[in-house]
Amino acid sequence: MLGKKLIIVESPAKARTIKNFLGNEYEVIASKGHIRDLPKSSFGIKIEDDKFIPQYRVTRDHQAIAKELKEKAKKADVVYIATDEDREGEAIGFHIAHVIGKDPKELPRIVFHEITKSAIKKALENPRTLDINRVNAQQARRLLDRIVGYKLSPLLNKKIQKGLSAGRVQSAALKLVVDREREIKEFKPKEYWTIEGIFKKVEGNLIKYNGKKLEKFDIPNKEEAFKIVNELKPLEYVVSKIEKKITTSKSPAPFMTSTLQQSASSELGFSPRRTMQIAQKLYEGVKTPVGETGIITYMRTDSLNIAKEAREAAIEFIKENIGSEYAEAKTYDKKAKNAQEAHEAIRPVDVRLAPSDLKNYLTKDELKLYTLIYNRFLASQMKDAKFETQNIYLSNDKGEFKISGKKLVFDGFYKVYGKVSADTMLPEFSEGEKLKPEDIKATQHFTKPPERFTEASLIKKLEALGIGRPSTYAPTITLLQNRNYVEIKDKKLHPTEIAFNVIEVLEKHFPDIVDANFTANMEDMLDNIANGKKDWQEMLREFYNPFMELIKKGEKEIPSQKMAKPIDETCPMCGAPLVIRKGRYGEFIACSTYPKCKYTRPIEKEEKKVDVKCDKCGADMVVKRGKTGEFLACSNYPECKNTKPLNAPEVIEDVKCPECGGNIIKRKGPRGEFYGCSNYPECKFISKYRPVNKKCEECGYLMAKRIYRGKEVYECIKCKKRVEATK
Repeated sequence: MLGKKLIIVESPAKARTIKNFLGNEYEVIASKGHIRDLPKSSFGIKIEDDKFIPQYRVTRDHQAIAKELKEKAKKADVVYIATDEDREGEAIGFHIAHVIGKDPKELPRIVFHEITKSAIKKALENPRTLDINRVNAQQARRLLDRIVGYKLSPLLNKKIQKGLSAGRVQSAALKLVVDREREIKEFKPKEYWTIEGIFKKVEGNLIKYNGKKLEKFDIPNKEEAFKIVNELKPLEYVVSKIEKKITTSKSPAPFMTSTLQQSASSELGFSPRRTMQIAQKLYEGVKTPVGETGIITYMRTDSLNIAKEAREAAIEFIKENIGSEYAEAKTYDKKAKNAQEAHEAIRPVDVRLAPSDLKNYLTKDELKLYTLIYNRFLASQMKDAKFETQNIYLSNDKGEFKISGKKLVFDGFYKVYGKVSADTMLPEFSEGEKLKPEDIKATQHFTKPPERFTEASLIKKLEALGIGRPSTYAPTITLLQNRNYVEIKDKKLHPTEIAFNVIEVLEKHFPDIVDANFTANMEDMLDNIANGKKDWQEMLREFYNPFMELIKKGEKEIPSQKMAKPIDETCPMCGAPLVIRKGRYGEFIACSTYPKCKYTRPIEKEEKKVDVKCDKCGADMVVKRGKTGEFLACSNYPECKNTKPLNAPEVIEDVKCPECGGNIIKRKGPRGEFYGCSNYPECKFISKYRPVNKKCEECGYLMAKRIYRGKEVYECIKCKKRVEATK
């Protein structure tokens, strides 16, 4: 390979895309992520003379690639580091330099925000060197996480139960989830009432009574509400004021990491982890009509900056394809503290590459995410939407009602992004007009507890508090789930019992670890290291010594929650008493002499009977628990081994699959209930609405029953022809 130039990236997909753009004089190879790290089996940090010296090792799964990198680097004329332009990327480049025996300060470093031919060539023409301040910021973060994880996690394992962990960001995030659950548990609903008046078939709210402006809890009960209704109902009202004004709905900023994860969660149902996996592919390179290339800019960013060329291209595209009246070049202020303005927001690389051009090239989920990013970017360079709002005030000496309406007068960015709420058009009113209400009614309300966090709302909260950075949001939530600290039910984060135990211990003995302000302050210090304003060793010293004092104190003061409960039974292996212990997956029976004797067994739970007979032998069915959850099993086991799902899907009687003749059953998916064939995956028939035993007069296919514009109709599942259900 003599005379060749070597480019080292971290991802094989990225390597393939870049190789497509360059000639034979270049070779592109991937390190496959972090090639060196702290050892897994030991603390890995040597502390000498008040200095923290990381004991990096080439990881076991990177031995072969490290050897290949060394060999290729020796033969190359020039070695370029081309890892991602963030702290992790800078650190990966630093470790690669050490592995191949080069000085990190001398290797040419190339950076780009998009993986396109022009961006790569421009980067090769303007190399820089590795940013050691960024490397040190990453090292400080890595060592901080190792110190907390390696010193605090074993203490939790010892005092509470095995399998637990703690961390700067994960513990602060978990406390937010636990605190929200505490609020919900302590919440007591409070009753209040509102009064609505109907004039000309539109509803208005009572806003004043006896000359006093009404507040939320001013009508506390039914008696007071009906007293007011009875008093106001017979009276005449005059239109005392009509307000009309134009309001605007501002176009949204382009995406950064946190807002992309939030929107993908709420609009597409993607988890933050899934969003970042797909975005990584779109950034590193996918097949397109113009060849394999990256189609979005770098997806780990907290910047709202847009390159001048990209903004100009968007404006030109909007003028040509949507209308010049919609185009408006805009810049957005950085949202996140210490945002890297040299970075860009997440946007399509080429605005001319529309989602419709990629239908035959991207997977369904890739296309959904690209469409979301594409439309958001276009919307960011479009004019605000305009509404005409109208307020009508109807009053007399006793009360005043307010009726509000609005209509869209210019759709602006809504032309491509989001949905406009329906217009609420009002009938004609004129000032001084007198009229009696058609009805006045009272409505009871109760205050509601705060909502549990979703993945999207937790990310929004973490960002607002300055906890973590773009690269940490998705891994933090994944870690909380993997550690069994939270469960996701109905898209909401529910803390488990062990989460409460862990947070209670940390709040009492390690308050800084779960304190949002402390965690955010540490993130600021890491930013200062990256900007060359703080020494990374000094930061580690400031944290380490007080933290280790707390660890020593915790060893003595934290009471053990792992108390074993004796049972009236002896161990079949050694004869010692058996006890109930707590483990990572709940309670189990174990020998009291553990670890000398390692006998264990699960706690047998009383079988739960259900009103279901076995269809093979007629015995009662009982509820059993397996690896995948609860199921029904015959109580006559092992003579009869019949099993079936606990919640068997509902079969739609008298209706057969029009494709294969199988049963049609009601199913649940990520977007709700639907109807499908029981022979799935061999037969892919599905219907959003409940099929009925009726054929379409137009095409002869099966019809389904649904509500359309307030009426019950039959709709053909294939051609969508509708007829009224009464026909």
